Amino acid sequence: MPIFEYRCEDCSKKFSALVGMTADSAEPECPKCRSSNIRKLISRFQRVRNEDEKFDAMEDAALRSSDDPAAMSKLMREMGKDLAEDGEDIDEYLDEAERDFYDGADDSD
Repeated sequence: MPIFEYRCEDCSKKFSALVGMTADSAEPECPKCRSSNIRKLISRFQRVRNEDEKFDAMEDAALRSSDDPAAMSKLMREMGKDLAEDGEDIDEYLDEAERDFYDGADDSD
């Protein structure tokens, strides 16, 4: 069942609705004012990528930001969120890795 985006013509609220694809499917109503005076919007879509494509994109981003520790840290956090399979929070691990990195940089000065 696809998710469509709508805008209420009465209160201007934008909302998304899961819409059935059967002949008897009713149009959704505005969740704010309950109006059925709504307009379907053209919404963005995202192509689903397989694991190999995700890893390739991450590798390219890592190569571009490898000289900037702050950019690398941000990238690692984003990658962790994308790759965390069981909902584990990797922020603590990344904070520790970042501290270790900067501690090592201080030792070499």
